Amino acid sequence: MNEEEFREGLRSEMAGITPPPPLSTTAALGAARRAHVRRRVVWASLGSAAVVLAVTGFAAVATPDGHVYEPAGRGPLVAPDTKEPWPTGPNGQPQEDRTARAGSKYDQGAHLLSEAVAVVPAGFTTPDDPSGQSAEQRTLRTHQAQFEARVDGADVWSYSTSVAVAQGRSTGRVVVEVHDAGNPMPTEPCDLAQTFWGMRGECQVETVGAARVGVVVRPGSDDRLDQWSAYRHPDGVVVFVAQGVRLDESRPALTELPFSVPQLAALAVDERFHLK
Repeated sequence: MNEEEFREGLRSEMAGITPPPPLSTTAALGAARRAHVRRRVVWASLGSAAVVLAVTGFAAVATPDGHVYEPAGRGPLVAPDTKEPWPTGPNGQPQEDRTARAGSKYDQGAHLLSEAVAVVPAGFTTPDDPSGQSAEQRTLRTHQAQFEARVDGADVWSYSTSVAVAQGRSTGRVVVEVHDAGNPMPTEPCDLAQTFWGMRGECQVETVGAARVGVVVRPGSDDRLDQWSAYRHPDGVVVFVAQGVRLDESRPALTELPFSVPQLAALAVDERFHLK
């Protein structure tokens, strides 16, 4: 302690005691030292708090004498966002998520839905959702276009549609899913079929002209769908066509599937689903 600090500590200690004690050089010196240490601890704590507040983005902290400490930074130190932006939407701006809600990709999904409705065989109807429902509310006829990845500078998309097929009140569904060329899916027909929705089952290879199509004729423990076919076109586009006897728990299930196994295989090869 220097002389000025000693005097300040002595005055502070004596002013805080009533009545003043008899002067004791040893006691007064010890009290002055303790007061000095307390002030150093307070200022050290405030310094640490200022560092924490500067890092976490708080604006200011007040010291005991009323001075407001303001850190130089305006907010937390964060790493720059290096995430690759979503594909450009029809408005020229990046999409908000994977799903296209307008533009050419959205139109491809809508086209896939119309083609799926068109192939439902006679004897089945394809009920539609009430008009005015949003895409999130629809359950009977749905479609979606989704960005999957960027491969060698090219965007790879998938398109899916689900169509309710009914006989009376009994309702099942037909699902068509298409993946752009550049996807990493297998080439062997049954290996390809086993990648659909992560489901597995008893698979057989059907021949349609020169094409070999994998068809799962009996699913394993996953009963979301009952049969599905898979085909990779020579250009790399992959098509899945699936059918199930049940749409949801609120409706009775169909007593028969809309397509036979050969018909299901032929639909996977059908050019109407070969989106480019």
